[in-house]
Amino acid sequence: MNVDTADGGRREQVLTAALDVFVRYGYRKTSMEDVARAADISRPGLYLLFGAKQELFTAAVTRALDCGIATVTETFADTSRPVRDRLLDAFDQWTGHYIGAMSREVNTLAEEYSDLLGPAVTEYPARFATLVDTALTESLDTTASRSAAMTQTLISTSIGIKHQVTTREAFLERLTVAIDLLLGAESPTKP
Repeated sequence: MNVDTADGGRREQVLTAALDVFVRYGYRKTSMEDVARAADISRPGLYLLFGAKQELFTAAVTRALDCGIATVTETFADTSRPVRDRLLDAFDQWTGHYIGAMSREVNTLAEEYSDLLGPAVTEYPARFATLVDTALTESLDTTASRSAAMTQTLISTSIGIKHQVTTREAFLERLTVAIDLLLGAESPTKP
């Protein structure tokens, strides 16, 4: 294994640990020492990878968002599956894994520190909406304005459900009802 690969793996390990620590304690209460301890790296080693806490925070959140978008993109790319199943899986990956107490923490983190995240706060949700809209447009016999309205309805519904349930299973159960209701109003022409 070359040094760059080892450093990349170490960086990924640190970003994973950092996100968990930032979610648990919040940005202000998290120290670089907390992250170093969670990532099993020395504090000087952490500073070699990330020069400041803000840089680490932005990188950790951006990495999580990149992974989420990549997973959703793969889900929608599998057009052999019905659009209903792809929608359910995409919303589960994008929203469903932030259920219960963690959902409030993640939302609070993004809202409180949106100035640190810059355009990522709006860019990633917009990318997700575009993926949902494209899947609906390509799968249903509907107009662009209708699919855009359906997309926003599903996004709003998923956010509302996320704040009302305490388990991922309950989220999926209720979102399935919402998707079925919305798609029932449309006549699918493609998978």
